[in-house]
Amino acid sequence: MSEAVPFINTSFPVKKFASIPKRKVNSEYKKLKIGFEKSCNCPSNHINCLNAKEWMKSQVAIWEFSYGKRDIRDKSIHPAVFPINLPKKCVELFTHKGELVVDPFVGIGTTLVAAQDLDRNAVGFDLSKKYVDFCASRLSQMNLYETTKQLAICTDAININRYLEPNSISLSVTSPPYANMLNRKRKNKSIRGNLRNNEHYGTIQQYSNNPRDLGTMEPKRFATAIGEIYKKILPLHKEKAHCVINITDLWWENKRIPVHIYIVEALEAVGYELRNTIIWDRRNLVNGVGIFGWPNNYITLGTTFEYILDFWKPPSK
Repeated sequence: MSEAVPFINTSFPVKKFASIPKRKVNSEYKKLKIGFEKSCNCPSNHINCLNAKEWMKSQVAIWEFSYGKRDIRDKSIHPAVFPINLPKKCVELFTHKGELVVDPFVGIGTTLVAAQDLDRNAVGFDLSKKYVDFCASRLSQMNLYETTKQLAICTDAININRYLEPNSISLSVTSPPYANMLNRKRKNKSIRGNLRNNEHYGTIQQYSNNPRDLGTMEPKRFATAIGEIYKKILPLHKEKAHCVINITDLWWENKRIPVHIYIVEALEAVGYELRNTIIWDRRNLVNGVGIFGWPNNYITLGTTFEYILDFWKPPSK
C-alpha cells in the first residue's frame, strides 16, 4: 500500500508547527522543532517534579480516576477515551516541565491536553484526520503556557522516527486501539437489563477500515504490530525514559485473550524492560453492571479494570 501523505493540523497558529511537505515523501520528512529538555530547577537525579509526599501517593499499584468536565465521553466522537487524569498522572510521574511526551495513537488528544496542562512539550500521532482535527480544536481552547508546544500529526505511527530526534522522548504514553474488539456489533453484555438498549446497541464502532489500523487486527497480529512500531520508537527515548501502555484483555468466543501478556512479550522482544504493572480500577466508572456468566460460567467483568503497563528504555551497560 502506498504511504499516506503526512498531515499536520493547522487550526493552531502556524508558528506552533514545523514545516513538513504536504506531498508523498520517503526520507524527506522534516524533524519537528520542539523542545525536549527540562525547564525546571529539579535536581538532576530526580525523574520528576514531585515532592516526597506526592511520590508516596503514587506508590500504590491500583489507580482510580474520575471523569472531569473537559473529558470527552460521547462515543459518537470517539468510542474509547480515557480520562485526562490517567495520562496526567503518568506525565507527572515520569517527566519534568519542558520535557517531551509522545502518544503514538493520540486519538482525540487526551494525552496532549494533559501535557499542555502540565507545561510539557508533546506530540501525538494518529491515522485519522478526523481525530487529529478534533484534537487540535480541543487544544486551541486552552493555552496556559507559551513555553511549550503540543502538536497533532496525522500519519502512521510507524513513521514517528522520521519526525523526532534520537534520545528526545522522556515519556511515551498511550491507550492503543484494542485489537479488533470494536470490529463487531455491540451487545452491551456488561450493562444491566434494559439499559443495554442504548443508541450504540447493535452498532459497529470500528475506528476505520485502514489495514494499518491496529483496531482491524487479530490480537496476536495486533501485538506484533505494536512491537514493530515501538522498535522504531525505542531509539527516540532517552535512557531510562518510560513507556506506558494502557491495555485490556479481550473476551472472544467464550475465551479470555491475554492481550496484556502479548504486549509485554512484544515490547520485551524489541528491547524494552517491564518496570511496573498497574491496575486501573474502573469500578467507579461502571454503572448499571449486568450479571455476566451466571449461573454456570464464572467470568470476571473486564470493564471493571484495565492494565497500565510501565516499561522503560534500559540504561546502557
